[in-house]
Amino acid sequence: MAQLRKIIIDTDPGQDDAVAILLALGSPEIDVLGITTVAGNVPLALTTTNALKVCEVAGRRDVKVFAGCDRPLAQKLVTAEHVHGESGLDGIELPAPTLQAQDTHGVDFIIETLRNEPSGTVTLCPLGPLTNIATAFERAPDIIERVQEIVLMGGAYFEVGNITPAAEFNIYVDPEAADIVFKSGAKLTVLPLDVTHKALVTKERLIPFKAMGHLGDVVIGWMDFFERFDIEKYGSAGGPLHDPTVIAYVIKPELFTGRFINVEIETKSELTRGMTVADWWGVTDRAPNATFIGDVDADGFFDLLTSEIAKL
Repeated sequence: MAQLRKIIIDTDPGQDDAVAILLALGSPEIDVLGITTVAGNVPLALTTTNALKVCEVAGRRDVKVFAGCDRPLAQKLVTAEHVHGESGLDGIELPAPTLQAQDTHGVDFIIETLRNEPSGTVTLCPLGPLTNIATAFERAPDIIERVQEIVLMGGAYFEVGNITPAAEFNIYVDPEAADIVFKSGAKLTVLPLDVTHKALVTKERLIPFKAMGHLGDVVIGWMDFFERFDIEKYGSAGGPLHDPTVIAYVIKPELFTGRFINVEIETKSELTRGMTVADWWGVTDRAPNATFIGDVDADGFFDLLTSEIAKL
């Protein structure tokens, strides 16, 4: 039997974050060691509440949730209620969670877990701003070499920005944190907008969820709300499903293709702050530091998404 892939999900739910969590909890190939929350799409109190709600919807009351950092390292928090709604999980009414977050801070949980698990066996899966990960690396640099891999959703190359003309939201919210992570030397795989905009939620792709009962209704409610913003913005056939691509990559990397390139984070410029400057064509002599994913088998991705969530 194949060994389970141990992961920590670091997240700011968010409807697409919520679907990513469901995918991880439904996959028999993944062992979710814990979920840490961070301020991003909405403030920390809401991202933590939303993570607890998702665990309850999934029927996974055993999964521990740890609240992390409530603000970026160096700037005021920027949120995205205009995309995700005031709760961060608009689209279907869910009861207040009866689960509670753990007393341990999310950053402390990351540090303790990486120190206690065998070196090279834990993958970090950030779905939001990188504040928690960067804080853990700054506070405990010994853990960096113990990370198996960081697989994150963030940045862009051809697609460029979705919150500013140059920057993707997760990186823009805390570019100083992203800079720390990208310079850390940890093995890094990045799922940028270039990939997520090829994984569009269409009405046909939502059909399998209708057979999943209440869980399927919840996912459809989230997706119907979430995609309205992107369909109006981009004029596309459906909304991009960003964060589940991270978990899909961990489960089935053969669905994706990319390049090992140099990626630098812009932290100074007023025009391009938060930009992921990706040397896709190798025009600099800067050493590669990240596998930047450029394409996805979208049908295979949605087949995986529906088959794994149906197992919950």
